[in-house]
Amino acid sequence: MNRVLSRCLLAASIAGLTAASAAQASTTLRMSHFWPDGSGINQEIFQAWADAVQEASGGEITIENYPSQTLTRADQAYQGAVNGISDIAITAQGYTAGRFPLSQIVELPGVSDTASQGACILQTLYDDGHIASEYDDTKVLFMFTTGPGYLHTVDNDIQSPADLSGLRIRRPTAVAGEMLEQLGAQPVGMPAPDIYTSLQRGVIDGLSFPWEGMKVFRLNELANYHTQVPFYSLIFVATMNQRSFDRLSEEQQAAIEANMGMQWSEVAGGVFDGLDEAGKQEAEEAGHTIRVIDNPLEHDDWAGPLKAGIENYLSELEGRGLDNAREVYEAAMAAREACSVEQS
Repeated sequence: MNRVLSRCLLAASIAGLTAASAAQASTTLRMSHFWPDGSGINQEIFQAWADAVQEASGGEITIENYPSQTLTRADQAYQGAVNGISDIAITAQGYTAGRFPLSQIVELPGVSDTASQGACILQTLYDDGHIASEYDDTKVLFMFTTGPGYLHTVDNDIQSPADLSGLRIRRPTAVAGEMLEQLGAQPVGMPAPDIYTSLQRGVIDGLSFPWEGMKVFRLNELANYHTQVPFYSLIFVATMNQRSFDRLSEEQQAAIEANMGMQWSEVAGGVFDGLDEAGKQEAEEAGHTIRVIDNPLEHDDWAGPLKAGIENYLSELEGRGLDNAREVYEAAMAAREACSVEQS
């Protein structure tokens, strides 16, 4: 009887250890971002990435997706990942003003023409070490950008910079704000999810946004005038709390690292490019007024203020002791050529 009991106790102990090992092997990570749950960006980039990691880990990693700022606000998301409030955060670097000044060089006008090209440029700068030091406090997963940002207003037909005088225009980042100031507007900072109600209540007269954002955040419902003058791009990072990564097993870490870098930058760029086309088509079908300013850096009305904005930003960085600012700008322009060739 004692032998039978002993065997039962041993079996139960082994079963308990096995269950505990399985529990330790299975890991849940929390991913935070600000895009709407049903958006193509969430489904086709972030959820797709989470699914790919889960598959690569053999089911050992599960990623809980927290969209729409439900875990951390957009302007607190990066620090939330640093502090471990989230394990993974996806956000705009410019929402944390002054923290990623070299990275934001990619936001300057003339650096990229499409989201795919911008994502390639930004990821290249990171991979080549030009901006990597700005992310020493997290583990970067991949980077990407929007397509070019344009001007959208409720009631104002913007045909030249003079038409922007005194208008309150939402700006996504300080870099875009610098450009808007040069153009004569009054930039107003706010995260993307706050734009709809601000535009609806008349807090702002218009906004700067890519076509993608006009569709994703339903802003074509409110803005009737669009000036397609590419004067900035918005950059993003998907990054991970370093301690969360270090706690993973070697196999789990390998599953994460197999889904990092340029491959997912390319996925994101393709999704954003598609949404840019859909956003513009939506405005066209609604009968909105759309003005197109090609090559603004060579346009008589727009070139002066935009070139001044570029010079001011680079000079500001040098004034802050970032003596490599122009070197990073030149590297971005070189990557622009290389990324254009890769896409052709």
